[in-house]
Amino acid sequence: MWPLVVLLLGSACCGSAQLIFNITKSVEYTACNESVIIPCFVNNVEATNINEMYVKWKLKGKDIFTFNGALQKTTHGDNFKSTKIVPQKLLTGIASLEMDKAEAVVGNYTCEVTELTREGETIIELKYRIVSWFSPNENILIVIFPILAVLLSWGQFGIVSEYSTKNSCGLGLIVIPTVILILLQYCVFIIGIWMSPFTIAILILQVLGYVLSVVGLSLCVSECTPVHGPLLISGLGIIALAELLGLVYMKLVASNQKTIQPPRKAVEEPLNAFKESKGMMNDE
Repeated sequence: MWPLVVLLLGSACCGSAQLIFNITKSVEYTACNESVIIPCFVNNVEATNINEMYVKWKLKGKDIFTFNGALQKTTHGDNFKSTKIVPQKLLTGIASLEMDKAEAVVGNYTCEVTELTREGETIIELKYRIVSWFSPNENILIVIFPILAVLLSWGQFGIVSEYSTKNSCGLGLIVIPTVILILLQYCVFIIGIWMSPFTIAILILQVLGYVLSVVGLSLCVSECTPVHGPLLISGLGIIALAELLGLVYMKLVASNQKTIQPPRKAVEEPLNAFKESKGMMNDE
């Protein structure tokens, strides 16, 4: 009977000598993080004074940070000067390590916590995750819409109208940034056809698209992980739509001009008859 009691007490004592951790297999950080926090949580801390706590963090077997509660002393590794913990949180079981992103190294970190005669450790893997500035679909649309807008703008100069080939080529060589597309569209309407309510509406739509794209771009640049990509894409899409409407309108106007223009033969026949009658009168 007594040997069994001694065995149970020994097992209980051995169990109480081990700190139990909340297991975290890995943690990730990205370029958007200013600092990196590696979690370390102890579930059964019983200490009531920080002097009873001792924490050690290791990377690949080398000490990178230690905290001695009895001496109130902190030691940093050579390449980990920014590492720190919050000593006041040790009594609640939080021994998480924080460091600057520039000093973070991918690998397996070991968190060792000692509370008087009890101790324990856990291993957490630190990973780096590459985050795209925009999603793949947004990247494709951001690239396609400006190219589409430029191609549609170039297509307008292939339509035969009142403006000369020299002017169209000169204007076409200027088409690079989106804002110049708006000025170019205005010049095409002025040179090729007269301004109308529809052409004014196209220009207003294009200006609106440019404003939306600029606002979307400014909002995206101000954030590490952008959330206003659809606004930028909407602006570029509106600009491309305006270029398409301008191309269709120029084509329709050019077709109407060809239809309304009288045939050359119908003009030449009355003119020749008039010349012949005038010549006969001179002979008489």
